[in-house]
Amino acid sequence: MLKLVPAPRVQSRELKPWDLEETTAFLGAARKDSLYPAIVLAVALGRRRGEVLALRWSGIDLERRTLTVRNQIQRAQKELYADSTKNRRTRAIPVPLMYVAPLRWQRLRQAAPRNDAGHAWHDSDYVFTTRTGRTIEPRNLSQAFERITEDSGLRPIRLHDARHGCATLLFAVDVPARVVMEILGHGHSQIAVTMNIYTHVSDDNRREAMGHMDRLLRRRRPE
Repeated sequence: MLKLVPAPRVQSRELKPWDLEETTAFLGAARKDSLYPAIVLAVALGRRRGEVLALRWSGIDLERRTLTVRNQIQRAQKELYADSTKNRRTRAIPVPLMYVAPLRWQRLRQAAPRNDAGHAWHDSDYVFTTRTGRTIEPRNLSQAFERITEDSGLRPIRLHDARHGCATLLFAVDVPARVVMEILGHGHSQIAVTMNIYTHVSDDNRREAMGHMDRLLRRRRPE
């Protein structure tokens, strides 16, 4: 006789993203890194690693301070390719004022390798590229994140956990759940799950984290 056995419960990994102090300390330490503009996108705007590396200049409007996420870079065996975003939606994301200068710096910085490469330059329109204009290997961004974290003496977290930290800070300043979902690129069906994951913000955090993300990070960024 067949006996039904209850399926084992899946234990979700407890998330412990950085708080405001840790986030701003990391961003201060990251400013000297060549991948700083990409790191800010992942940490301060909660972008997925693949979405950061798939960002194109044609999707950035610095005058209106928006960027459009259309794709994500994925690896299939030995090949990198641009895939649709996780929920297959194209999204225009507001850009905090603190991110405009790093983007302008990245555009200027990219001009030198483009001139040096000449005809070898691959005109991909990607914001973050190799010295020949091709997309960056995703694990290189993760390794840069880990290196900066270790050098700055912060407790180690995953790059993806920094994305969760962005959500935590947004909830701390009472940004509505649906708005946070749009910024992070979650489907609306995930709102209940997202609230359970991210709303572990203490009263002290809520009192301290007043204002919007841009003001919070600029106010505490090291000189």
